[in-house]
Amino acid sequence: MQSGWSLLGPLQWIRYVNTQVKVKAGTDEEHRGWLLTVDPVSASLVLVNFREEGRASVQVVMGHAVEEVEVLQEANEETTERLCVSFLPLKTPRLDPEELRRRRGGVRRWLEKNWIPVVEEGEELRVAGVLTITAPYGPENCCSSNQIILDRIQKLIQSLIQTEPRLEHSSSCD
Repeated sequence: MQSGWSLLGPLQWIRYVNTQVKVKAGTDEEHRGWLLTVDPVSASLVLVNFREEGRASVQVVMGHAVEEVEVLQEANEETTERLCVSFLPLKTPRLDPEELRRRRGGVRRWLEKNWIPVVEEGEELRVAGVLTITAPYGPENCCSSNQIILDRIQKLIQSLIQTEPRLEHSSSCD
C-alpha cells in the first residue's frame, strides 16, 4: 500500500502499471481497476475495467486527490495484452497500390475542382504547402499545424466521400 502518491515520481509509478489497484481518493472515495498509465505531470491514474463483450470502461483519478494506492493483483499475460491493445486503432486491410493511386488521384482532382492548390509529392498530397494528406487519403489522414485549414480540408474530403461512396476511405495502421 502506497500513500504520498504524487511524491513517488515516474520511476516508482511504472511499477504499478499493469496491476489491478485500489485507489483511495479523498476521505470516502475508492476506485478499483487495472492501472493503464500514470500522467507524469499531474500524477493522475488511468484505470481500466473490462466489461462483457470485450468492452472497457476508463476512469481517470486525478493525482492531487490520490491518498493511497494498493496493488490487488498482478496482471497475467492475457490481461496485459488486453491492456496494451484496448486503445489501439483497429487494423484495416492494406489497400493495393492501384487502389491507393486511384484514391490519391480522386482526392487531388476534388481539391483542384474546389480551387484548392494541391501537389503530389510521392505518395503524399501537399495542400497549399501547409497540409499533408497520407494514404489512404481520408479526412483522418490529414496533418497540419493550421487548425482552420485542417478542418476545412477534412470537411471537403468528407463531402467527397458522401457524394461518391465508392471513394469511401478507411484508416490503415501497421
